[in-house]
Amino acid sequence: MSGGRWLGYAARRLAMAVPILLGVVLFTFVLMRLLPGDPAVFFASSPNPSQAELLALRAKLGLDRSLPEQLAIYVRDLARGELGQSLTTGQPVARDLLARLPASIELTVVAFLLAMAVALPLGVAAATRPNSWLDHLARVVITAGVSVPTFVTGIVLIYLFYYLLGWAPDPTGRIDVFIGQPPRVTGLLLIDSLLNRNPERFLAALKQLALPAATMALFAIAPIARMTRASMLGVLSSDFVRTARALGLPRRQVLLTYAFRNALIPVVTTLGMVLSYMLGANVLVEKVFAWPGIGSYALDAIVVSDYAPVQGFVLAVSALFVFLNLAVDLIYGLIDPRIGFER
Repeated sequence: MSGGRWLGYAARRLAMAVPILLGVVLFTFVLMRLLPGDPAVFFASSPNPSQAELLALRAKLGLDRSLPEQLAIYVRDLARGELGQSLTTGQPVARDLLARLPASIELTVVAFLLAMAVALPLGVAAATRPNSWLDHLARVVITAGVSVPTFVTGIVLIYLFYYLLGWAPDPTGRIDVFIGQPPRVTGLLLIDSLLNRNPERFLAALKQLALPAATMALFAIAPIARMTRASMLGVLSSDFVRTARALGLPRRQVLLTYAFRNALIPVVTTLGMVLSYMLGANVLVEKVFAWPGIGSYALDAIVVSDYAPVQGFVLAVSALFVFLNLAVDLIYGLIDPRIGFER
């Protein structure tokens, strides 16, 4: 597909995403104000504030206005690129999110790559050896991955590898405080350590990342391996694969060139969905491991009814979800050029 058609398709998809993001803004705005809790109570200067103090604080925060007025002000600020002010940190939400986003991206991407490295070969191997011990192992991993909550997996890994065996570092933060972070370039500690040629900090950041990334990866392995196995089973029973085998083509060529490539469309769809879900579902993992990402930032804000950070978090994750789905659709054209993008 030509570059012009790609750009035209991408522009149409982004235009279609605008009403979706507006719906997310409206839903999050209303939901936050339906939740129990009063920001004025949490952020009052005294533990037992008077009614007059609460009324004054609500007026200062704009909570004395009607919901339509508050929504209009919020949408106006969004149009200016402002996500509001965090009452917890005292900083603009956009600045807080940009400061914490690299931590979440690094955790999510490493966990996603780890999940793919395990799930794709496992799914292919299970499909090529149905009802073997490897196939049964894949089913056990898939069942466990979708059954055990991520925060339980994280606590078990901490107990085993940190408390009992002592192999993992203290599960708090992105890097040992005695080593310190490398000079910030991208905000991704692994990349910044490599750019600064500091292997000690790279290893320290990698060790700190190992347990939370493994926790998220164990959850992501299940849907990827299941879809890979199911898609490969369908393709391996197709006529063109049987023809390729009958022609005496090498087994590796049949699997990779013919079977796996034709099984990729549903697998890529699952990969996009899993990565999109991981961006928002890392909240509990970040909290368990005291990871300073946008998930833990939003969770702390929910506890104290700090509206702006939660609304900013949901909007940011929704925008990332839209772009990831667009990227998946464009990848379809690389996998199978027969797929059209006219509509």
